[in-house]
Amino acid sequence: MKVVEQIKLPISDEMELFEQKFSQSMYSNVALLNRITHYIVNRKGKQMRPMFVFLVAKMVSGGEIEERTYRGASVIELIHTASLVHDDVVDDSNRRRGFFSINALWKNKIAVLIGDYLLSKGMLVCIDNNDFDLLKIISVAVREIVEGELLQIEKARNLDITEDIYYEIIRQKTATLIAACCSVGACSVEPESESVEKMRKFGELIGMAFQIKDDLFDYGDTAIGKPTGIDIKEQKMTLPLIYTLNHCTKEKKKWLINSVKNHNKNKKRVKEVIDFVKVSGGLEYATKIMHQFKEEALTILSKYPESEYRSSLELMVSYVIDRKK
Repeated sequence: MKVVEQIKLPISDEMELFEQKFSQSMYSNVALLNRITHYIVNRKGKQMRPMFVFLVAKMVSGGEIEERTYRGASVIELIHTASLVHDDVVDDSNRRRGFFSINALWKNKIAVLIGDYLLSKGMLVCIDNNDFDLLKIISVAVREIVEGELLQIEKARNLDITEDIYYEIIRQKTATLIAACCSVGACSVEPESESVEKMRKFGELIGMAFQIKDDLFDYGDTAIGKPTGIDIKEQKMTLPLIYTLNHCTKEKKKWLINSVKNHNKNKKRVKEVIDFVKVSGGLEYATKIMHQFKEEALTILSKYPESEYRSSLELMVSYVIDRKK
């Protein structure tokens, strides 16, 4: 059995029902909108985010979930899907998970409007049901995602990213949404409990580890859906590169910065950068930090009673670190 299927096992019924509710939450009276949202629903990914919501809710409550757990998972997925649709427009990307992106099929104007529609639908799911506590968690996540993206763009211009700034960027860009999933899961069953903050922290740690794993893929030799060295070509400062910049000679630092800034389209030069980062210990360092985040996350989980839901979350933590793409 695939790891993802194994993780999903204790919540398979909930995930099935969730898919129906999620499709309904997108419904509109406009035929074009329904055609596009149908296309989105049928090309879903692994659905890790709703899985986090349900597993956390069940672990915290001892196996019970509320109707608002489904709403929380739907809102997270609506907001996440909106951000992906907008990302593809911003990045001028024609593919998403191996399929044509919305902007490739229906052009940018419609893609932007679809993203806006999904965003407003997500908010209304909460407002219509007075789930203002869930809406606040999700709204904070949206704000942080935008701030993280803009901080990265601002810093990429000068390549002056310190390790602390890097952690702040990935916390906002990637970790904050996973933190929101876990926080929403806990809040949906036990509002105002200690678990809401504990699970937010747990999700944040997983998100940090997840992003560092993504950074490491840039230096790998296996095909993972994006070419090796793409982060360097896009002038993204990742942890292996930041470590190398901080632990090499002035001459090498100058060469590295010049390579990333001015020669990032030169395949030979990009490969030289990758090789230098590898021999400088950049990958080992990033791997060590990733495992530290993993251990912190597992420590939080260990405070909860043993259950199939906790076991699935522990498996999820390992999967984030061990995944091949």
